[in-house]
Amino acid sequence: MDELDNIQNHIYFIRGQRVMLDFDLANLYEVKTSHLKRQVRRNIERFEGEDFMFEVTQEEILRCQNVTSSWGGSRYNAFAFTEIGVSMLSSVLTSKVAIEANRKIMRAFVAYRHLAELPLAATYLDLRKQIEDLRNEVNEILSDQNDINESTRAQLDAISTALAALQASRSQNATLNRRPIGFIQPKVDE
Repeated sequence: MDELDNIQNHIYFIRGQRVMLDFDLANLYEVKTSHLKRQVRRNIERFEGEDFMFEVTQEEILRCQNVTSSWGGSRYNAFAFTEIGVSMLSSVLTSKVAIEANRKIMRAFVAYRHLAELPLAATYLDLRKQIEDLRNEVNEILSDQNDINESTRAQLDAISTALAALQASRSQNATLNRRPIGFIQPKVDE
């Protein structure tokens, strides 16, 4: 299963398709990448159409993994092989190692497909229900909080009004009971 996981780590999602890149396939087939590409070019009619193989740009490769050559970049655009493109490679590369590697790769693609597709339906329905429950709970909390906010606002308005009235009465009492400033005393009517 470890080999299967290793192969699945080399399956990338580029241009909406699950693909394997030529240098990863060359490592699995135990051939040089240039040999693999040469064999593909000699039999290019087997790989016509993007549903079999296409060239990827440097940006697409960098998005899926950090790949550089010894001078800091790949010299040629890599080939990306789809699942059926990889199966077509078995008719081009016919060594025993290539045949065995191709079997493992096809098993990895199938396992990847099962992993990616089977649990999605059940998971989707479960997640949808959880999201709906969360939405209802959040709406309840927000409506409760809105009710609390309205009653709190009314209480704060009442406190503010009471403080304003208290402040006004206090300032009136302070001006009536205050002694004037200075040495001259007001005359008191006798």
